[in-house]
Amino acid sequence: MVLLSNRLKYTLPEFQKFLFERKFINEKYIPFYALRVSQFLTFSEKETEKDIEILVQRFLDLLKTKEHLSDGLIRQAEDALRLYLYHYDEGISFRRILVQKVQDPAFSSVADVTNEMKRLIRLKHYSYRTEQTYLDWTKRFFTYVSEIKKTDNPVCDSEDMKNFLSHLALKHKVSSSTQNQAFNALLFLFRYVLKQNLKGISDTVRAKRGIRLPVVLSVEEIKSLLSNMSGNGLLIAQLLYGSGLRIMECARLRIKDIDFDNNLIYVRSGKGDNDRTVMLPKMSIESLQKHLEKVKALHEKDLLSGYGEVYMPDALSKKYPNAGREWGWQYVFPSERLSIDPLSGKIRRHHISDKAIQTAINVALKKAGIVKHATPHTLRHSFATHLLMNGVNIREVQELLGHKNVETTMIYTHVMRDMANAPRSPLDIIMQKDNND
Repeated sequence: MVLLSNRLKYTLPEFQKFLFERKFINEKYIPFYALRVSQFLTFSEKETEKDIEILVQRFLDLLKTKEHLSDGLIRQAEDALRLYLYHYDEGISFRRILVQKVQDPAFSSVADVTNEMKRLIRLKHYSYRTEQTYLDWTKRFFTYVSEIKKTDNPVCDSEDMKNFLSHLALKHKVSSSTQNQAFNALLFLFRYVLKQNLKGISDTVRAKRGIRLPVVLSVEEIKSLLSNMSGNGLLIAQLLYGSGLRIMECARLRIKDIDFDNNLIYVRSGKGDNDRTVMLPKMSIESLQKHLEKVKALHEKDLLSGYGEVYMPDALSKKYPNAGREWGWQYVFPSERLSIDPLSGKIRRHHISDKAIQTAINVALKKAGIVKHATPHTLRHSFATHLLMNGVNIREVQELLGHKNVETTMIYTHVMRDMANAPRSPLDIIMQKDNND
């Protein structure tokens, strides 16, 4: 213990002095921050990668898998690196040296670019859906540039990106959200794969987005919709409306995240990679428990057949190699059949697809005779609006929905006002007077 104490004392002493003078952290943690930075500097010497963010992510992954550090210590290590690289003078100099060494990578084909992009996306632990979306936009971008420049392997720059985004807005009339999705994909391409600085992107023609009110079903329409559903489809619809879940939050639910004792559902890594809790509707508890009995029997059957392992997020499969077979990690709504995991190549039982949920909702909408342009997400909109109509505080609704800003939640106040306190039409007023006369 004395040897460790001395080692920590003489690890990057100037950096420790910097942390002490700036009072960024509690004094007792300073030596451990310096230790993580020292480990990172040693690690970076052996790496050929010169992108700071990728280096940091690789180092943190190494701490997770090799040293099995807790999430709290991983966050502490990341904070230490941020303080060193972006606040401490020697760290800033170190970062500049790396930037100077960055060379534009030479790719012989578009396939080489997409393969490198796929590698970097997985290194950063983006979701598989994000990976597919980014790769699709990248291929569409290169197809567009190839047609313009009349070559199969075009050299691209920020001007090409700007032209492509304007092309989407003007010729294809895409929505602003679609254009933003393309922008994020190409930003990743240029920043991390092609390693180019983007200039003049603000001059892009932006897709216009007006004010759009969400589609919301009335209470009677919700009752009618649910009465035309059964089985797993009904249970999923009840959770979408009764808990305000997004469609993929419901599809990805794990057994361990259902708290029957406290009537809570824990949403893990929701939008923005944030966790939150939502209420578990009491009306759904009995049917959900019966459903889980069937899921458990299916899981036990898979285990006997040599399967039964589900996908584990981040590096947890390495840290807890047997956890993927445990009951608590299984999906609440598993797929009907086994399939090959595109990331690992293993045969697994994935969660139910979003298309299956959409189909079940669409069939029920037609049976109920509801002509509104409703989707599974409409149940989440209805959840928020009906809570506000029942007097729930908007801040509480914001937390239940997982909105970062209350302004996003405010849109439901407009819908609530229109549904609950709509002014009387002047036609109704004059006709009522005539009838009274």
